[in-house]
Amino acid sequence: MDEAKLQDFMGRLVTDMGGAAMLASVILGDELGIYKAMADNQPVTPEALAERTGCHPRLLREWLNAQAAAGYLEHDGGKFRLPEEQAMALANEDSPVYVAGGASVLASMYQDKDKLIAAMRGDGALAWGDHHPCLFHGTERFFRPGYRAHLVDEWLPALEGVTAKLQAGARVADVGCGHGASTIVMAKAYPASRFQGFDYHGPSIDTATRRAADAGVAERVSFAKASAKDYPGEFDLICFFDCLHDMGDPVGAARHALQRLAPDGTVLLVEPYAHDHLDDNKTPVGRLYYAASTFICTPNSLSQEVGLGLGAQAGEARLRKVFEEAGFSSFRRAAETPFNLILEARR
Repeated sequence: MDEAKLQDFMGRLVTDMGGAAMLASVILGDELGIYKAMADNQPVTPEALAERTGCHPRLLREWLNAQAAAGYLEHDGGKFRLPEEQAMALANEDSPVYVAGGASVLASMYQDKDKLIAAMRGDGALAWGDHHPCLFHGTERFFRPGYRAHLVDEWLPALEGVTAKLQAGARVADVGCGHGASTIVMAKAYPASRFQGFDYHGPSIDTATRRAADAGVAERVSFAKASAKDYPGEFDLICFFDCLHDMGDPVGAARHALQRLAPDGTVLLVEPYAHDHLDDNKTPVGRLYYAASTFICTPNSLSQEVGLGLGAQAGEARLRKVFEEAGFSSFRRAAETPFNLILEARR
């Protein structure tokens, strides 16, 4: 045995265990409003913060100690401060790097551990709707900052001729829309266009409908329960945001999109960033997506007909084959971020 190699691995493992514990702490800070209460960038004592947040002062002090030990907060003379850089990720939901809300996705992975064990020992299936509800809200809050930051300003302009259509008035389908975050971002930016969101998860459709009303776009946005292979209508733009790899039959979903596409229409496919081979995905983002895919994406695909099981790290080459098999002749990478591939498919 290589003692140095063992010690190196133990260091990484303990670091990961501490990180997992800290993410549970982040979820507490988010749900209790502690980060937002510290977003003024001013030092505060645990007692003053307890009055501000309504939290138990002794438990709050311990939470603050953990946050300071991890470097999330600064500590000096018994007072704690949330620096503005950390506040961008932990307190400001309008920030493009806000991640605290998405941490509850990881909570669902622990909540659903026994279900995943049963899937591992069984047929591999665990449907989206059978997860703990914190997955649904966490997924919306994980992806929404990226959609707000990039969708209108970068991703849609990267598609051939699409923004001009949207400005003039286009028909848009958002397939696998979830809570409608992406649909509503587009609807706010393009008031001349009409948007329809489709998802097979009924509770998400109900939430999306409320979100559209709250955002003041309900007259131009509608949501309906439908699968990716049976929604109606003809569309100038059909979008799949971080969902195609979760589907049991992504080829069938792409083929149905081709059938529903206007003659000069476009498919926007947004997928988790991935290279085509495992060895190239050994990155912090890659390990996050592989782990989430084990608990969420792949078992959801295996719970449906065909059960192709693409996984969240399918990569551009594999996704290209899906669309070629579905009958598309044009497929290209239009843009990318550290978290997403933005792909365009046309007839």
